[in-house]
Amino acid sequence: MHYILLGFAPGLYWLWYFYQRDKLEPEPKKLIFVSYFLGILSAALVIFINMPFKLNYFVGAVVSAPILEELAKFLMVWAYLYRNKNFSEPMDGIVYAAAVALGFASIENGLYLFRINQQAQFLLPNVILIRALLSVPAHALFSGIWGYALGRYKFDKKKNRFTVVYGLLLAMLLHALFNFLCLIGIYSSFGLLILVAVMWGIMNKKIAKAETASPYAPRSFMGWKKKRKIIKKK
Repeated sequence: MHYILLGFAPGLYWLWYFYQRDKLEPEPKKLIFVSYFLGILSAALVIFINMPFKLNYFVGAVVSAPILEELAKFLMVWAYLYRNKNFSEPMDGIVYAAAVALGFASIENGLYLFRINQQAQFLLPNVILIRALLSVPAHALFSGIWGYALGRYKFDKKKNRFTVVYGLLLAMLLHALFNFLCLIGIYSSFGLLILVAVMWGIMNKKIAKAETASPYAPRSFMGWKKKRKIIKKK
């Protein structure tokens, strides 16, 4: 049981990391934890949907999992957070998507560590480290992509739905590629590190764009920038 609890530690750390990246208007902590638990609920939803099916392991990991998992996380944000008054800037899409994704990743990580402890305990230290640094934050990076798209869509006057569809499809594609590289063995390690580095680069650029587009961002006048004002939500 303690391995399941240990599986939550990386998710909670990365939850704090993405929360503190929201510099202009931090979200209410209570809502962040609600989002985290919605992610756990989305994991239960995926397990329930998968129960009647017995897919080939490769097909399940590379095709089914990326589609179902990203859709489940997306639906939680769309249904419970998108219309919330605190979703008030593009950056909020990234923050809420990451929080839901990390709730999902936490329960997934805990169950995975529990299984490894039962089947190959000698691998446990390495698995804990690899999943904490790669697999858990990867979920936040996948979902952060469509989270940014959802934030753009909400505050864009043109309301181009393809923006959200594109973000969701890109997240699924990257998720599928990540899982594929995890499955093909030790020779994929270099590719996996490159992929994660690329995703971090994409996410950092999207965070910068989201903050620039925020109504709370500082504006410059003739080269002089106003002091950034941080607004805390209650």
